Amino acid sequence: MFAVGLIMAVPAAHAQQAERMTGLALSSDEPIQIESDLLKIDEEASKATFTGNVKVVQGETALQAGEMIVYYTKSGSGGSVASGAADIREIELFKKVLIQSGTQTATADAGNFNMADEVLVLTGEKVVLTDADNVFIGCKLTVLMKTGQATLDSCGGRVMIQLDPKSRPKK
Repeated sequence: MFAVGLIMAVPAAHAQQAERMTGLALSSDEPIQIESDLLKIDEEASKATFTGNVKVVQGETALQAGEMIVYYTKSGSGGSVASGAADIREIELFKKVLIQSGTQTATADAGNFNMADEVLVLTGEKVVLTDADNVFIGCKLTVLMKTGQATLDSCGGRVMIQLDPKSRPKK
């Protein structure tokens, strides 16, 4: 799935450009555990909808949302998501999103992960990223997974950042 990584801030007017988000990464070699109140698979539409208290765990990364829709492409001869023979194209997250990995946390109202382009977008009235005592607040976080570059947008307001000097790596 994905993990939230540390943002190193660089000043900008209405968006905050991040240097790199090295903790934000895909892991295709670890098993994924998904729990929800209901799972509805629509093989014709190649989509699986998880609703109600959705929890996803992969390695040290955990994700929670009220609803998660997984769009997939059937691989091989008639494979399905239920058999594990499908490639995930896109994941949509709704109804309060929480992603945790180690000391890092991100919260948002909704999220979208485009697997083909490796782009994660978290949106909401208030998107909050924390790493230890460092806090980043905006309304839209876009992460380009291939490069690790991230942008935190203010959506007309201002990006807010609180940095704790004690959280800097020791030299």
